[in-house]
Amino acid sequence: MESPYDVLGIDADADEDAVVHAYRERVKEAHPDHGGSLAEFERVRRAYEHITEGRDPDTFEREERSRERSAGRSPSGRGDGRDGGDGRDGRGGRDDGGDDAVDGDDGGEKTLGPTVEYLDYGVIEAMGWSLTDEDLFEKAEAADLDVDRHGLLVVDERETLLEAAERYGFSWPYACRGGACANCAVAVVEGEVEMPVSTILTDEMKDRGVRLSCIGTPVTDELKVVFNIERLPGLAELRLPAEQFESARADD
Repeated sequence: MESPYDVLGIDADADEDAVVHAYRERVKEAHPDHGGSLAEFERVRRAYEHITEGRDPDTFEREERSRERSAGRSPSGRGDGRDGGDGRDGRGGRDDGGDDAVDGDDGGEKTLGPTVEYLDYGVIEAMGWSLTDEDLFEKAEAADLDVDRHGLLVVDERETLLEAAERYGFSWPYACRGGACANCAVAVVEGEVEMPVSTILTDEMKDRGVRLSCIGTPVTDELKVVFNIERLPGLAELRLPAEQFESARADD
């Protein structure tokens, strides 16, 4: 019987930090763009939630089997056993049906939310790269960086970029959470992020792809963003002292 700890690849006595780190690694591995599937991705997320909500690990597999029976799939989302359950045939290729959606708990079709590939600006500085490098994210992938610095996250419906990062256990900078400072600023290298208001960023900043993660939501399926840019020239003057907000930051 597989426990949620087995899904994350950790021991049952793992501490909170180990659980968060394992989750960050596994969602990257399970993402369809990295050779996983939506079914596997959602299973990893449910395992993480099962643990963090303090539920009995022994009930995890039973709940998974019940969910899969309701969705008309065999355990672990493997369909009838003739493919990997991720829309790939036995040779590793994708079949025509694919697996871009799974059944939600209400029986409706569920799709993967916008996928964000993120990179810490501190890495760019340390490596001597430039924010305008056309192959910036290719270099980041080749550098095999820690998942805190570079990786993938998926934004759920009605989530901002900052909220999604926090759900993954990341500590992206922020202060006001209301779009009134530049502490949470990110550079959108690819894709589009919409903000309901923008009273702090100049038109020139927005033209350069600067957005506020605390109020920004993706409007494209894929994004590439650089976070931790709040100390860049022009943005540094728009920062608020974050000390008063430290107690509210995730994973400090």
